[in-house]
Amino acid sequence: MDKQLVTFKDLGLIDYKSAWDYQEGLLQANVRLKTAIAKKLTQNIDSSKSGDPNFLSTSNYFILCEHPPVYTLGKSGHLENVLISEAEMEQKGIQFFKTNRGGDITFHGPNQIVGYPVIDLEKFYTDIGRYLRELEEVIILTLAEYNIVGGRIKGETGVWIDPEIAGKERKICAMGVRCSRWITMHGFALNVNTDLSYFENIIPCGIQNKKVTSIQNELNSLVDISGVKEKLQRNFEKVFSVSLI
Repeated sequence: MDKQLVTFKDLGLIDYKSAWDYQEGLLQANVRLKTAIAKKLTQNIDSSKSGDPNFLSTSNYFILCEHPPVYTLGKSGHLENVLISEAEMEQKGIQFFKTNRGGDITFHGPNQIVGYPVIDLEKFYTDIGRYLRELEEVIILTLAEYNIVGGRIKGETGVWIDPEIAGKERKICAMGVRCSRWITMHGFALNVNTDLSYFENIIPCGIQNKKVTSIQNELNSLVDISGVKEKLQRNFEKVFSVSLI
């Protein structure tokens, strides 16, 4: 059976709003296509006669990028988890956005890899929980290539180090997604050589008394970020059984 094709894009360093708008455009294009497909199917139009070989095909994307410093708050997040005023953010050159993803407050910044899969889950499975677990698995496999053991905490989305040792749990990858007509957007934020001091201004993901970490922090050395991106691509292909193009 042929694997699903997923278009890979590395947007480099891009401001948060531009990346958000880009994802939203891809998602809405797929939603419009699904609506058109449903309409044509109800009219019993033979797709083979539509003249378009991609008539019944939505498009899948896997986007990687980095952002200038920005705090983002999920749709169910709480402003009280932001411990810094807007004036202080402006002074420090940090942007702030309320978003339409799940999850609470998090930070994005340089040397953190942000992944935005825009995929049609109806081509895979219609299970958001499974999708999040598989995204976590992509990160866990990538960390393993650096001899870092990543894990999960029950009831919490994302990837942790030492998740079962009380007082030592530290989050290395935050996640939050949006799904419309089974098309996904937003995704994960993996701390690579990230300046972790930015997390001191928030309660990350709204979780009290748990720390954040990075690959650099765990290895006590800088990491080649392009190498991490390559591993993420390979593990995304493996976990989701797709081919990146």
